[in-house]
Amino acid sequence: MKINGKPYRTIWPTADNAAVEIIDQTRLPHEFITLRLNTMRDAERAIRDMQVRGAPLIGVTAAYGVALSMRDHASDAALAATCSVLLAARPTAVNLRWGVERMRAFLAPLAASERADAAWQEAARIADEDVAINAAIGQHGSEIIRAIHQKKGDTVNVLTHCNAGWLATVDWGTALAPVYTAFDAGVPLHVWVDETRPRNQGASLTAWELGQHGVPHTVIVDNAGGHLMQHGRVDMAIVGCDRVTARGDVCNKIGTYLKALAAHDNGVPFYVALPTPTIDWTLQDGVKEIPIEERAAEEVTHIAGLCDDGQVRTVQLTPQGSHAANYGFDVTPARLVTGLITERGVVAANAEAMCALANG
Repeated sequence: MKINGKPYRTIWPTADNAAVEIIDQTRLPHEFITLRLNTMRDAERAIRDMQVRGAPLIGVTAAYGVALSMRDHASDAALAATCSVLLAARPTAVNLRWGVERMRAFLAPLAASERADAAWQEAARIADEDVAINAAIGQHGSEIIRAIHQKKGDTVNVLTHCNAGWLATVDWGTALAPVYTAFDAGVPLHVWVDETRPRNQGASLTAWELGQHGVPHTVIVDNAGGHLMQHGRVDMAIVGCDRVTARGDVCNKIGTYLKALAAHDNGVPFYVALPTPTIDWTLQDGVKEIPIEERAAEEVTHIAGLCDDGQVRTVQLTPQGSHAANYGFDVTPARLVTGLITERGVVAANAEAMCALANG
């Protein structure tokens, strides 16, 4: 995708292949800054502090983290320690585990002297695969948008929650890949962008990248979605996810469940876009089995913004002494999901369809 007309990925190797660079997403939308990750600890910190975020991008960053580590220490003990550190960076996104375990399985049979170069090449393959996967998601999902447009004969209004655009992946995105694909094909559309408190990834990231690409959009407060659905102003909802169970339960940014309930009550199709590595085949009941990350209370009590003097500052919203809970995710039961948009096509969110996907 493009920033100020220049194509970018969210993570890329440096010219000398000695490190990787990322877009520091904690500085968006008011500052565009890139960071150089020289070590595994740099990658771990970028994941933990959400300088990179979004399940697919976390997985790719972790893969590069393993590769960076292997350049310094490539013994079996070092590989095991590296994987352990990276797996602990964030608990919810299954792509993190997938990326680390793929690197571990690939490197374990190799001699220590072979691991550095092989790890770098494998991490690059994982990044390229993510781009191809998301482009395919875009193609499959854009057909849904196109069908709505043909039936409606007017602009398609899409509601999305959090950020599942290209900033959450290496390129294209998951939930927004169908939007970009349809938009580039000339389908008239408009996106309702949930602000997505507490970190405001919708207002800061989704709105920013849609604006960079020229896609019409409107930022709304998180609780406005149901009102818009009641008045026929939402044709479909598309969200991304951090984990999907074997029976189709979906874990995504906190507030997704409420949007799914509103969509169900108003007959609005509710789709989830995901690469198949986001499916956790070991889990069945998402509500009971998926660990929900609890983040720092300061993300709720404080907020950062651009002041009139051009400086970005953080201010406190809540009274001194008020406690805050910060649950990062919730789980939407499969019964509320119209369909799962994957790189292999659109599948129903139920155990039978998921089993067919696994075996297909």
